Parts: sequence; C-alpha cells; structure tokens
Amino acid sequence: MNELREVEVLVIGAGQAGLSSAYHLRRAGFEPDRGFVVLDHSPEPGGAWQFRWPSLTYGKVHGMHTLPGMELADADPARPSAEVIGAYFDRYEHAFDLRVRRPVSVRAVREGDGGRLLVETSDGTSDVTWSPRALINATGTWEHPFWPRCPGQETFRGRQLHTAWYAGPEEFAGQRVVVVGGGASGTQHLLELAPYAAATTWVTRRPPVFREGPFDADAGRAAVALVEERVREGLPPRSVVSVTGLPLNDAIRRGLADGVLDRRPMFDRITPDGVEWRDGSRVDADVILWATGFRASLGHLSPLRLRAPGGGIRVEGTRTVADPRIHLVGYGPSASTVGANRAGRAAVRDIRRLLAEGRPAAA
Repeated sequence: MNELREVEVLVIGAGQAGLSSAYHLRRAGFEPDRGFVVLDHSPEPGGAWQFRWPSLTYGKVHGMHTLPGMELADADPARPSAEVIGAYFDRYEHAFDLRVRRPVSVRAVREGDGGRLLVETSDGTSDVTWSPRALINATGTWEHPFWPRCPGQETFRGRQLHTAWYAGPEEFAGQRVVVVGGGASGTQHLLELAPYAAATTWVTRRPPVFREGPFDADAGRAAVALVEERVREGLPPRSVVSVTGLPLNDAIRRGLADGVLDRRPMFDRITPDGVEWRDGSRVDADVILWATGFRASLGHLSPLRLRAPGGGIRVEGTRTVADPRIHLVGYGPSASTVGANRAGRAAVRDIRRLLAEGRPAAA
C-alpha cells in the first residue's frame, strides 16, 4: 500500500546541507512532521562522513565547519572522523528535534496536483509518497562516484576500486598501485598508502596546481564565484578544489621531495597487467585506485526535466531556475561545509517567501 502524506517542505538528505536547512526551517517556524520532514538514505547520522576510511582521523580533516547553532567542541583529533562527526550530527539532530527519517530511498520526484510535488519513497518495508509544496534537495555526491571509462579496462586482471570504497592503506601492502586523480583525496590516499605499497604511480589528466600561502577570504569568494558562474549557466558544477588548487602543506612537500608525488599524464589504455601510454611506456600494477571524484546525486529529480542543454541544472542562489519550488543545497558553490550552512539559510528564506505568496508550481 502506498500512503500519501502532505507536508509543507521536504528535505532530502541529512548531511551538512540537509541538517543546516532543517535547522533554519525550525527557526523560521516550520514544525517537524507537518511543517517539514527530513529523509535520509544513510543508515546512521553523519552524512557522507560516516563512510570515510578509518585512518582519516578528525585531526586530518581540513575545512570542517560546524553546523549552525551548535559547536563541535573537545573533539579528539586521534579518533576517526566518521566517529567524531557521526556522533556530532546525532547530537545535533536530537538537540533541535529534527526527527530525521532513515533509511529512506527517494525513487522519484514528480509533478503533483494543485502546485504540489509528489516524492516517491521507500524505507524497505513500506512505500510513502510525500506531497510537499517545496523541496530542498541536499543529497550531495557520495552516492554517485564518478568512474571514467578507459580502453582495455575490462581486461585488467588486478583490482580496480573507487576512492569511495577506500578502507585504509593496509589493504595495499606489497602491491603495485596506480592512483588516478589530482584532487585532495587522490593525494591523501597516495601519501598514505605509499609506505605500505611495493610501488606507486600517480596519474592525473591535468598537471596538478599547488597553492602556496594562506587561502584568504577574498580567494575563497573568487573560487566560489567561478563555480557559481557554471551552475548559473546550466553547466555541471566543478568542485571548489578544482578551482583553488591543492594547498602546499608539509605532507605535500615531503611527497614531492621523495618522489611519491611524481605525476605522470593520463595513460591511454589499460592492459591485463597494468597501464600503458601512447609512446609504448607502461607500468605494471596490481591495483588501480580511481580517485576521480563524484557527481551530484540528482537522478530522482529527472522526471521534472530540470537539466539545461549544458548538462547541469541552472541555479540562482539555491533555487532552480526551471522550478522555484526546488532548491539545491550543497550543490555547486555550496558544496562545502560553510557553503552548505549559508545556502540552507538562503533556501529557507526564499521558500518562506514563495509559500507566503502562494505562487503555483514551475516558472
């Protein structure tokens, strides 16, 4: 039996973006259950953090901004970040009575009647269709890892895995590992597993850009503006890190000095025993680790036809241009912990105005 439930605002996702949005809905006077509902696909509190590898301790986390209204105090830097942030998110949900429902899968978002949306969901035992007047999508990217295709990939006799399934450096002991990707996760994994592996090779599509000196507020705003311009034009967002470059910290300096971060260009094909370049050079490998990032998890929004010809969704602030009821928080320029906090507040402010005006449906 499929039950139909009405609600004013539905929030999909309970990571930083979703919890921030729920907090601001609470402050704006929306009550849990009838005023707003938060759905989360993950089994526990913590958003994507709960899936981070155990060796990523809280002390190694860069740029974690606390949620609005509650500081994360006295965190043990030696504890895994998954434990620290998961426990923090759990306390936050209870402190502000956000009543997150999990695990719930959102199958599709469709047009409903009377200016409402229809959101089809399942918790594994029962199906519920929610009928909100507005929707905040805060699904992030963790569930949509990007795995590029390469000639010969299916012939490789070793192991291939994406960084989403990286569990720690010990599993690579004595193996020859090719790490593909020039972002933060690629360099972190490479530096961490190199002491365990028999050999490592770093491959990136573009030459890495290392950033010297402090990253001040002006530089941050400029970087976010570049990402924001892409989503405004309806292009798929690039990460803020792709614009800012990699910070040249002590670990990176050591990796450059000892040759671990000796980058090679992208190979042309994968062979049964490794990878090969057009000039005939090759590297034998037991493992290929794809640290190639993630894409926004937006497949459930497909029935609404929000995508622009450029392949992305045009967004002004957090509001999708094609439908003012739909807000994307944690997408593009707000895909950072501090950005998600600000975007959650902005989305709620815009939704309050929309519902007060009683405007119908899509623009």
